[in-house]
Amino acid sequence: MTDQSPSYHYSVIGRALREIDAAGPGLSLEDLAARMGMSAAHFQRTFSQWVGVSPKRYQQYLSIGHARRLLAEKHTLLSATHELGLSGTGRLHDLFLTWEAMSPGDYARGGAGLTIFWGWFESPFGPALVMGTDKGICGIGFADEIGAEAAMEDLVSRWPKATYVEDPMMLRPWVLSAFGSGGTTPLFLIGAPFQIKVWEALLAVPSGQVTTYSEIAGAVGHPAAQRAVGTAVGRNPISFLIPCHRALRRDGGLGGYHWGLPRKRAMLAWEAARAEAEAADRTKA
Repeated sequence: MTDQSPSYHYSVIGRALREIDAAGPGLSLEDLAARMGMSAAHFQRTFSQWVGVSPKRYQQYLSIGHARRLLAEKHTLLSATHELGLSGTGRLHDLFLTWEAMSPGDYARGGAGLTIFWGWFESPFGPALVMGTDKGICGIGFADEIGAEAAMEDLVSRWPKATYVEDPMMLRPWVLSAFGSGGTTPLFLIGAPFQIKVWEALLAVPSGQVTTYSEIAGAVGHPAAQRAVGTAVGRNPISFLIPCHRALRRDGGLGGYHWGLPRKRAMLAWEAARAEAEAADRTKA
């Protein structure tokens, strides 16, 4: 694996996150690079290739204070989005997503009659297990914290009666568009009706912004069902593309994340940094 690959960049970032967590935000670039076994220049370059901002700036995005500022200043009013309709085509960071959902009856059969293709791919957040039907991507999981076998078991357990076929070439065009090459990425939402409502609400949250579990509950018409919303968020099978990482507690706390809190923090920081860089580019234009 070359040092140009997205997975290499994330492996460096993941190690850096652990060092930052252990040492605190005052860790200098030189000290952090030394702990990573890299020169300061190489480490800075790797950061820039991955996210486009300096390690120091990135550290600011990782703080709980940043999450609270997002909630106070930039949080998405999902209720307004809900009034316009949540189904249809959604915009997510620099990608276009389209989605459709499996019928409740089909879901109740545990995936019986479905053929689900799967393969392993590089992503900006480490090795990704991607699954999809002939209609679109239905699952994305990450393996570097739990292992490849556990990631596979996790996704397969959601649709135990489906037929699984390893075919990365079938999925490759969708995966490339999903992780940044442009084009439209189709999603196929396989879940219970309430879960799908929650996932559609998440799709309305723009990159670089966040929401709360209570706001999602209001958007789906069940304002008192915050616990059920939290469960549905946690059961989201299409990590990153359905952005459950953008759901926070009302106090700005990160809450949980199925594939590990370090990855949730990295995703939020990555998106915030990219949003800032894109805004700067628009200002220069």
